[in-house]
Formats: sequence, structure tokens, C-alpha cells
Amino acid sequence: MQEALDRIVEFLVAIGILMRPGPAAQGSFLSAIRIVHGGLVHDPQHLRWPGDLLHEAGHIAVTPAAQRAGLNDALDGAEAASHGGELEAMAWSWAALVHLGLPGELLFHAQGYKGQSAGLLLSFSMGVCPGSAGLARAGMTLVGEAARASGQEPYPRMLRWLR
Repeated sequence: MQEALDRIVEFLVAIGILMRPGPAAQGSFLSAIRIVHGGLVHDPQHLRWPGDLLHEAGHIAVTPAAQRAGLNDALDGAEAASHGGELEAMAWSWAALVHLGLPGELLFHAQGYKGQSAGLLLSFSMGVCPGSAGLARAGMTLVGEAARASGQEPYPRMLRWLR
């Protein structure tokens, strides 16, 4: 688990997502992760599911750069950006997981996604990836005919990690 956490943190820092360890406040959306001014604060001692960092980072990554600094905690009040929602964050986190070569259960664990983790894991594993078309529309990846025509690898390969 520590190795996966280290790899995830290293990746997120490398692509430009602000990360720092620290305690998560009581009432945080996730018990050991907070989004603070467009960056992630995580409590490594209490983080049970390192894949949750990828999902929360996905919200930051799919948000346009000009709006990122305004992101906080459960994203309440965050300005809605087209192709920057929950599905795109989920698809981004899957692409990151695949890029890192980590197992799908790390992201879609039994305690996440309101009981829908098994179905999501099956869907993404079979190449049915909700949110990937939104990532393509945001210029972050290619899907379908656009990928074939360009000769580039399609999603989950990303053209860029930050919007």
C-alpha cells in the first residue's frame, strides 16, 4: 500500500498537482484527503485507499487552469466547467492508474463509489469508460476515429494530464 501511495504522490507532483501531507479536517469529504485551493492535502497515516488521491486529483486535473485555485474540499460551489465533472474525473483517474500500472481495485475499492465499484471496475476493465469522451472534448486525450486518424494511441493514453 505504501509503495502505491508513493508512486501516486510522485506522479501527481510530477504532472503539476500541488501536494502536501497534513491532517484532514473533521468533516472533510474524505477522511484523509482535502482539496485546498486547487491542491491536495493528504494524511498518509490515515489514508486507507491511495486510489482516492487519484480520483480527487482527477477533479483538479479536469478543471481549467484559471479555475483550479478556487477548488476546495467537496467541490461545493465550484464553478461548473464543461467536460470537467465527476465522469471526467473518474476517467482521468483510471487513465492515471493504467499509466502507473496499478491494479484497478486500488481505485475502484469496495468502500468507494457508493457501492458501484465492482460495476465500474468491470466497465473500465472492458474498455467502457464513462467520461473519456469528455476528456477528449477537453483536449486531454483522443478517442475513436480521432485517435485512429491521428495515428496516436487512444484513451486511456493521455495527451496531457492537466487541462
